[in-house]
Amino acid sequence: MTPGSRSLPLIGVALAATACHGGPAGAAPLRPRLEARAVPTRALLQAVHAVDDSVAWAAGHEDTWLRTLDGGRRWSVGAVPGAEGLEFRDVWAAGPDTAFLLAAGPGDRSRIYVTTDGGGTWTARFVNRDTAAFFDCMDFRDARHGLAFSDAVRGRFPVLRTDDGGRSWAAVPDSLLPAARPGEAGFAASGGCVATGSGGRAWIGTGATDAPRVLRSRRAGPWRSTPVPLSGGASAGVMAVAFRDSLHGIAVGGDLDRRPDADSGASGPGEAVRGTGRADGRVAITSNGGRSWTPGGSPLLAGPVFGAAWVPAAPSPTVVAVGPGGADYSIDGGRSWIRLDTAAYWSVSFASPSTGWLVGPGGRVTRVSFAP
Repeated sequence: MTPGSRSLPLIGVALAATACHGGPAGAAPLRPRLEARAVPTRALLQAVHAVDDSVAWAAGHEDTWLRTLDGGRRWSVGAVPGAEGLEFRDVWAAGPDTAFLLAAGPGDRSRIYVTTDGGGTWTARFVNRDTAAFFDCMDFRDARHGLAFSDAVRGRFPVLRTDDGGRSWAAVPDSLLPAARPGEAGFAASGGCVATGSGGRAWIGTGATDAPRVLRSRRAGPWRSTPVPLSGGASAGVMAVAFRDSLHGIAVGGDLDRRPDADSGASGPGEAVRGTGRADGRVAITSNGGRSWTPGGSPLLAGPVFGAAWVPAAPSPTVVAVGPGGADYSIDGGRSWIRLDTAAYWSVSFASPSTGWLVGPGGRVTRVSFAP
């Protein structure tokens, strides 16, 4: 327990999803189970990172962070001193003690904080001094190597990298990045617009233009860009990218102007229905590391898709997508979708088939498990 933080016991509401669908031939069917957790905050939670089956961190508005060490039975919540009023839109954790928070906003409201003592103290390791920059998201491939991405500034993309565990951040040279298009930006919706992978691979999703794209790099080499068949326009594009290995990935997004008006407040599985698989500009998939993308199936949730996460070690390529319109899952890599929940969520993360987390408005935290 740290100054300014509280801890509450779990108040769990088990919500066993009625959907039960088999994967490829020979694979056991997946039975998703949802459990609502009561946490001591009403802040809008926009990011979550499941470290393992016991440890997870989440972050959101009102300079709020959360942590569990026991698989979600108890959560502690705190605020970062000196960060009053900031909106934490991304979180990445190396374990129970070390975590990074990214605050998104214009100018010096974009910051990166780190703790190495479980939230007891926080240090600002990066404070943005460019009034035109707005950092959207970050990701780490391990405890030492990470990237952070900002909306375009004066025709270039501010991309930061660290190779020393976040103690210092340096700008990726402009010469290694493609030129930004007028108005091109990222979306600070779920902390998912940057993804990192093995071998120094990294991907960044962009939008706010007529032609959304994904930038990709390997071993800190030059970044290449590829168009993505998602909805384009000033309020549309790629909102999150996620890869289950070096080749297979998903990009999700849509148009913020088509966002549902309000969260119903309901939490629980929807009807056990499956989507048609028809593409509608909210999902794209790749099987070659992002060198090319094809349309994926249409999720059942209404409006844009804010975040997506693969379920590691699932018997079929299983991915969960979330947004203000609900949560869906796919057992065929994003080609078709099944309803998971009807409540609003901003972000999703999985440690294993038995432990995943969905977070959203009003301090909403839901545990998801897939069991054969």
